[in-house]
Amino acid sequence: MYEQQPWGQPQQPGHPPQGNGGGAIALTLKYHPIAFLLGLFKPRVEINGHQVQGGWTRTVLPVQPGQYHLHVHVPYLLPPRIGVADLGVTVHPGQTVELEYRAPMIAFMAGALGAPPQKYPGMAVSIVLLVVSLVMLLCVCGGFLVAMAGSGSNDPYGLPALGDLQAVVAALMSLLR
Repeated sequence: MYEQQPWGQPQQPGHPPQGNGGGAIALTLKYHPIAFLLGLFKPRVEINGHQVQGGWTRTVLPVQPGQYHLHVHVPYLLPPRIGVADLGVTVHPGQTVELEYRAPMIAFMAGALGAPPQKYPGMAVSIVLLVVSLVMLLCVCGGFLVAMAGSGSNDPYGLPALGDLQAVVAALMSLLR
């Protein structure tokens, strides 16, 4: 009925524990709202190499007491697997082990798996990239405004004169009121 698993436990995950001495692994899987595209992909959860039901929610997996190897990743486009995370878990009789998985903010990073709360991997890099992008956008807009201020109405690129810009800004402000 049971196969011998790599961690030496005669238990197939996902089946209810037999008797009163069973335990459970409660796994919560999350992704950051900025990475909303991950919601289109169902995360893959494996215990001792056997795939079990998993989704972007909390799942309680009944298991027999013992040691288990937990693996989580998200199937994706490129690369084909993102947020790979592995963890060895020991479940004692009657115990529910609470774990949390957080998908990374950047596709080429590993996921975070462990006792809650976990941090989103790559959050600092994402913030730096966002700040750099905003600074570049501000520089481009500022350069555009400086070019408009210094150009006349005979601009070869068709940019409006500064007086025209003021009229456009005034019209936009009246629409917002």
